[in-house]
Amino acid sequence: MMNLELLCVGSLKERFLREGCGEYIKRLSAYCKLTVKELPEYRLKTDPSPKEIQKGLEKEGDAILSQLSGREALIPLCIEGKTLSSPAFSDYLRDLPLQGTSSAVFVIGGSYGLDERVKKKGDLLLSISPMTFPHQLTRLILLEQIYRAYSLMGGGKYHK
Repeated sequence: MMNLELLCVGSLKERFLREGCGEYIKRLSAYCKLTVKELPEYRLKTDPSPKEIQKGLEKEGDAILSQLSGREALIPLCIEGKTLSSPAFSDYLRDLPLQGTSSAVFVIGGSYGLDERVKKKGDLLLSISPMTFPHQLTRLILLEQIYRAYSLMGGGKYHK
């Protein structure tokens, strides 16, 4: 059974997001071992300067990098990442164990994105969409797509 981890900067504030994520986490328990870790978002003042934003990204990057073992497939989510269809994403997850990888970590940054060091370590830079979504909603979308991927692998009826 594949070990998946979502490493997320910030916590879910909205009840509907917590409930939606909880539902997909429950569904995924049949397919993989999934953990979600929330890391604190670096607090910036209103209207921060580019230098202050960079400092925040570096601090968050330090926290993210400290959580990695180096043995997992690292998949940072970022706007400049590769977009995959649901079947292609399913194929990617299916093939990880065939490549000798038993765990993968998806990284969702905070409202200003991810530190470049995290992106450079990534095995796959993944974009959910060319559109921009709040990082909290991105978590729900990613969980749904992981569930859809496993449903595809198993020949389930969820994916239409």
